[in-house]
Amino acid sequence: MNGAIAIIVGYLLGSIPAAFLVTRLVKGRDIRNLGGGNVGGLNVFREVGLWPALTVGLIDLSKGAAAVAIAKWGLNVADAYVLLAGLASVIGHNWMVWLKFSGGKGMGATMGALIVLLPIYGYSLQLGIFFAIIIIPLVITRNVALSMFLGLASLPILVWFGSHSGYATIISVALLLIIVVKFLPTAINALKKSGAGALGIDRWQRNKKVG
Repeated sequence: MNGAIAIIVGYLLGSIPAAFLVTRLVKGRDIRNLGGGNVGGLNVFREVGLWPALTVGLIDLSKGAAAVAIAKWGLNVADAYVLLAGLASVIGHNWMVWLKFSGGKGMGATMGALIVLLPIYGYSLQLGIFFAIIIIPLVITRNVALSMFLGLASLPILVWFGSHSGYATIISVALLLIIVVKFLPTAINALKKSGAGALGIDRWQRNKKVG
């Protein structure tokens, strides 16, 4: 029973629409109608400002961290349910029940959950490697999405070699897939725009030659 409660609490915590609420409070607008429409800290940073984005980021981190902490110490559930509670917080963030199942991309809740999860099971080194895999490409490329993807893609490998737990590895793969599903529309739109831009350049060059 406590295991089911942990999962539900994780989902409801993840569903707290921090970006939506902060944007409403600061700007009186719906964040889903601004920028890329993502209900997350990065879109708030671009469309609302630094301090609102930092507030959103802190809340989103706290959602994932709280989901794991409540499951582990509040409800004292088995490790399998602690992992599922963390995963549920990411699902809740990506598909918020309060916003008709729209949401963010899950990175804030993921980071918060991992910051608590990995150290309590003795995998602080893996957490450090995970963040290094994100930070190094970010410094070089300035591409947040690519850096996050590289970190998440490495997570199943880090989990497997750290714990040799098939269950934990499967959960980390599920986490990766859940976030990829949310990033996919953005990636497709970016490719379409770049393709359209390239097509426009080709046409301009052809017209210039004809002219």
